[in-house]
Amino acid sequence: MICSYCGSESGQYAETCGFCDAPLKQQRPQLKDFLFLEQAELPFGELSLFHTYDLLILLRLVREERSKCYNLMRTVQKAPEGVVIDSDTLAFAESEYRRYTARMKVIEGILIDRMGYKPKRVDDKLLVSLRVKIESR
Repeated sequence: MICSYCGSESGQYAETCGFCDAPLKQQRPQLKDFLFLEQAELPFGELSLFHTYDLLILLRLVREERSKCYNLMRTVQKAPEGVVIDSDTLAFAESEYRRYTARMKVIEGILIDRMGYKPKRVDDKLLVSLRVKIESR
């Protein structure tokens, strides 16, 4: 087997590289063709296998949905007194906001481990520059 990190050749049945001691059978993250918001619900172990670029896109999606939930929650809380709002509706809005906040923190934690920081904004400029770096390798 050829090590994907240092490029040296190891035995066919080796578990780790003889030169750099990297695991030979571990899959490296690959860019995904398509991402959707529900993937943020995956467990930590599966999210940590995502490529950093994909995690940034997923973080962007989660932050957008979290903002929508927050705005909805605030609109419901500030409704005029004449409007009757079911307590279940308010509880649902609050639980969705908390759920997306927790998911956002998980993804940000993985990004902090990889990049050393969490980006304040995930805008097109950041994604384009990262995509150019990835494609130029």
